Amino acid sequence: MIAFLQGQIIERNEDGCILNVNGVGYELNCSQTTLDDTLSSDAGRFFVHTSVREDAITLFGFSTDVEKRLFLSLLKVNGVGPKMAIKILSGATMNDLQRMIETGDVKALSSLPKVGKKTAEQLILTLKGKLVLTPEEPKATKAKTALPLQPKFTGVRADILSALVNLGFRLPDAERVVGDLPDDVEMQAGLRTGLQALSGGF
Repeated sequence: MIAFLQGQIIERNEDGCILNVNGVGYELNCSQTTLDDTLSSDAGRFFVHTSVREDAITLFGFSTDVEKRLFLSLLKVNGVGPKMAIKILSGATMNDLQRMIETGDVKALSSLPKVGKKTAEQLILTLKGKLVLTPEEPKATKAKTALPLQPKFTGVRADILSALVNLGFRLPDAERVVGDLPDDVEMQAGLRTGLQALSGGF
């Protein structure tokens, strides 16, 4: 599972940004809050949620772990998908959103993008009393040295291997999966197959 991506922001748009990580560009869907947080620098680190469907692989990026956890909480609400959750996070600050839910303010929640009365009521019913917007204590970790990529593959398969390793998967595991791909595989299809194989199909 992808925990975070760190690199250079090369493009911003209303839906998110494109992040250059060691020469591979990742398209991240972000809330307006995250985009505002990253305006001061073109270098960015994003906590990531990966959504895999049969027809698309979508990455959602967050400037803080707190916002990512709130996003995941929103996904537990019946009728709220990833793109709606991002719109909700763009429509209010995290503290205001928590206040609306805790006070049962259906009218205020209904004014948020993509949220109607029924969804507002579901947000309150599912999340009231369950939101904790405090940073998690950082866990002590040992510094990791990036694994060098061996020239085992060429062309698109080499790009897929690089992308999978940059996403945090072990080199031997990524090589095993990429080795099963045909030589003429396309980038998006190969990356989707690799992510599904390495992540147990999500």
